[in-house]
Amino acid sequence: MNVHFPVSGVDAPLWMPPLVAFAISFFTSMGGVSGAFLLLPFQMSVLGFTSPAVSPTNLVFNIVAIPGGVYRYVREGRMLWPLTLIIVVGTLPGVIGGGFVRLAYLPDPKPFRVFVGVVLLYVGVRVLLGYWRNPRTGNSMENGTTSVQWKVRTLSFSLRQYSFEFQGTVYRCRTTGIFLLSLLVGVVGGVYGIGGGAVIAPLLVAVYGLPVHAVAGATLMGTFITSLAGVAFYQLVAPHYETSGLAGSPDWALGALFGLGGIAGTYFGAGTQRFISVKWLKLMLGLISLFVAVRYIAGYFS
Repeated sequence: MNVHFPVSGVDAPLWMPPLVAFAISFFTSMGGVSGAFLLLPFQMSVLGFTSPAVSPTNLVFNIVAIPGGVYRYVREGRMLWPLTLIIVVGTLPGVIGGGFVRLAYLPDPKPFRVFVGVVLLYVGVRVLLGYWRNPRTGNSMENGTTSVQWKVRTLSFSLRQYSFEFQGTVYRCRTTGIFLLSLLVGVVGGVYGIGGGAVIAPLLVAVYGLPVHAVAGATLMGTFITSLAGVAFYQLVAPHYETSGLAGSPDWALGALFGLGGIAGTYFGAGTQRFISVKWLKLMLGLISLFVAVRYIAGYFS
C-alpha cells in the first residue's frame, strides 16, 4: 500500500524509503559519506521527486541519519575534531551560497540532472584514481592491528597546519588549503543537497593522502552540521520563491523516513568499516558515482 507525501507529491510504500536509505548509508558511511549523493538520484529517477525541494529533503535525511555514524566514530575514538572544525567553517558559507544558486539558476530538473552528473563524475574519477594508484592498499586489521591502534590522536592545530597520528603514522595538511577546498565543496553541496560530504571525503583521501579510516568521522560530522544550516536556509527563503509556484521547502516526512533507515545504516556501517579494505571502499564509491553520473549526463542529450 502506497503512502502519499503531499509536499513532494511522491507515492511510495512506507517501507521503501528507510530500506533504501539503510542499504545506501551502510556502505557509504564507511567512507565518511552519508549516502545523500546517491539518495538524491533515487528520489529524482525512481520516485519522480524533481522539484528544488528535493535538495533540502536530502539534507533532512542527513540530519536524521548521520548521528548514528558519528556516535560510533566518537565512541571508538576515531573523531578528528580540529579537522571537523576546519570543514565546517569552510563549508557553511558555501552551502548557503549553493542554496541561492539552486533556487535562482537551477530550478528546472533537466539541467540540474546534468549538474548532478558532473559532480558525481568528478567524485568518481578522483576516487578511482586513488584506487588505481595504490590498488593493494588494505586495512590494518589484516595485519593484526589491535582496536587501540584504530584511534586517532591530534598532534598540532594552528591556522597554518594541522597534524594527527593514526596507526603509528603522522599526517600533516595545510589548514588554509582544506578550508578553501571546503568552501568550494560547500557551494556544490548546497546546490546538490548533500552537505558536501560526498565530495570532500574522497578529496581528502585522493588529494591530501589522508587515510579514509581516520577522516570518515570528521567528514560525516561536518556534513551533519552544514546540513542543519542548509535546511534552515531553504526553510527561510523558500516562501519567497513559492509565491511564484516554485517548491523549495523540504518534505520533512519523506526526509525523516529516509533518515530512520539512514541512522541505522550509518551506525552499523561505521562499526563495520574497520574490517573493510580501503581499496574496496574506494572501488565501490567510485563505480557507483560513475554509473549514476553517466546515466544522468547521457539522459540530458537523449
